[in-house]
Amino acid sequence: MDIKISPSVLAADFANLEGELKKCEAADLIHLDVMDGHFVPNISIGIPVIAALKKVCSIPFDVHLMISHPARYIKEFVKAGADIITFHAECDDGIDETIDEILACGCRAGVAIKPNTPAEAVLPYIDRLSMVLVMTVEPGFGGQSFMESTVPKIAQIRKAAPDIDIQVDGGINFETIKTAAAAGANVFVAGSAVFNSENPQETIEILRKNAQA
Repeated sequence: MDIKISPSVLAADFANLEGELKKCEAADLIHLDVMDGHFVPNISIGIPVIAALKKVCSIPFDVHLMISHPARYIKEFVKAGADIITFHAECDDGIDETIDEILACGCRAGVAIKPNTPAEAVLPYIDRLSMVLVMTVEPGFGGQSFMESTVPKIAQIRKAAPDIDIQVDGGINFETIKTAAAAGANVFVAGSAVFNSENPQETIEILRKNAQA
């Protein structure tokens, strides 16, 4: 599987997002966390910000919806520039219904699971998905530490779906990326590790090499 690095804008300087994205030209994806203050106890960016960033960034947008009712907003996020939309299995909308809406809009679909949600929650939908996101921290806040307890789920999903992208999000750094990659992950969300580094481009390349190793 190709290794992909997806810097999380949640850790970027919100006063200079265009400049922050230009530091990440080596990235494969740009990870955009959308929080509604209900599904998770935090509020982040929304559709207008994603649409604005799309005008100044050519890297594909990896949009992670941490919201209670993703299905009702899919068309707007696709129109804003989402290339892949990942929503949570634990949301209040039907999983099949939401996947249908994403695919009908011509976008790639992903499903995310929280650290305490078993892999079985996503396995029935594997054939319709481009990606599964295994949260390696509790969703809603950046800067948390990687939860080793999530690693067996990565391996379980990889065994069930050898060809799907498996993304991990939370606490990814030069060391934890090796652990996640060894378990079968190939798409890595890195926020603080990238945007808090002196050289984000170099950090992205080191992350990639460590995952490949």
